[in-house]
Amino acid sequence: MAFTVARPKHYTLAMSIATDDERIDKYIDALWLEKGLSDNTRESYRRDLSAFSQWLQPLGSTLMDADEVLLADYMAYRLDPARSPRSAARSLSCLRGFYQYWLREKLISVNPTANVPSPKLPQPIPKSLSEAEVDQLLLAPDIDTAIGLRDKTMIELLYATGLRVSELVALTISQVNVRQGVVRVIGKGAKERLVPVGEEALDWLTRYLRQARPELLGMKASEVLFPSQRGRGMTRQTFWHRLKHWASVAGIEQALSPHTLRHAFATHLLNHGADLRVVQLLLGHSDLSTTQIYTHVAKARLQELHAEHHPRA
Repeated sequence: MAFTVARPKHYTLAMSIATDDERIDKYIDALWLEKGLSDNTRESYRRDLSAFSQWLQPLGSTLMDADEVLLADYMAYRLDPARSPRSAARSLSCLRGFYQYWLREKLISVNPTANVPSPKLPQPIPKSLSEAEVDQLLLAPDIDTAIGLRDKTMIELLYATGLRVSELVALTISQVNVRQGVVRVIGKGAKERLVPVGEEALDWLTRYLRQARPELLGMKASEVLFPSQRGRGMTRQTFWHRLKHWASVAGIEQALSPHTLRHAFATHLLNHGADLRVVQLLLGHSDLSTTQIYTHVAKARLQELHAEHHPRA
């Protein structure tokens, strides 16, 4: 004889008439359990969800009843010119996660945010350095020490080639051809590219290989081009700290990262007339649109020069 356990009569009813606040509470608790998000992040999610809930109330709808049309209307409301598009994008991201959770819990059959497009955000112009600031930075390292000469060479090579910092610290001896003046770089997606190196950087690389690298390695054998003080491969974080140190010595006050030199490499090339597709190849961008952000930087620089020097600017 089969037995079934009867649920309390209010069980189904309680699930169906749970308020928006209760749904939000349950989702926020799930975020804490599954992702361990901070209090501030969870409160930010709660505010975004509550804001949508309050917007729905005059329309006679709830969070669980909202459909794609209502979501699209809400995003149009959030994208009012007086509001930040980043705020709208964050709100939509929060709502996507909320509905994905209830879809997984089988309380809804469709995620109403699935076909709602994300707001287009203005692409930030990357921070760069002026040519004078790069010169200051390159003069900062103490080239009378092995560490200083290594750092000087790394900065020279980074500015000369526009490598990503992960590509720079991963370089091996076999990837560098001083005689031909190129480095063979393994970039994102294991894509390989050859990047030319200017004479100045090659001179420093040659000097480093002859003087500093043997001292850093001691008696160890290694393929790593730029070893740490212990003769091992250097991490990105270590090089970032070294770069910030030399930026401080050079008196450069703006926040600086290895990526800033990559931006400087691209911007200065364009400022001096380089073709955008050439810059794309050198940077290892698979899509030209990724490189096009630098045209805005170059254009801004041209406008500054025009304003500064033209008699009728």
